Amino acid sequence: SFSFSLSIILRILSPDGLAAFRTFLKSEFSEENVEFWLACEDFKKTKSSAKIASKAQKIYSDFIQADAPKEINIDFQTKNHISQNISEPTLSCFDDAQRLVYSLMAKDSFPRFLRSEVYKELIKKQQNRNQKRWLPFL
Repeated sequence: SFSFSLSIILRILSPDGLAAFRTFLKSEFSEENVEFWLACEDFKKTKSSAKIASKAQKIYSDFIQADAPKEINIDFQTKNHISQNISEPTLSCFDDAQRLVYSLMAKDSFPRFLRSEVYKELIKKQQNRNQKRWLPFL
């Protein structure tokens, strides 16, 4: 299934594959989705509470607040919930938004990526190098 493939590409992806997916999202003007997802993955590994607050604030100002430079497209309720809790953030405060963005990429962007020229170029490059290990969904 596509969502299984997307989790593979996001979690164990070679730098080449992630770069290709980002290039594709850039061409569709939706690169902020994968950037937000990666920022959330990084955020959830944060250990120090001081860092939790500053990283949460950065994610909020980059991706969530109105007119954020990389504003993600999430529903009002989710956005509102984050806004109300951002002053005392927890490691799970972006989980709902991250799930929404993931699902958008899995259902929408990723299937198109698999049909794109960017992806075909990537496969060609991989085959030339004989490194198909990271593409188990082929």
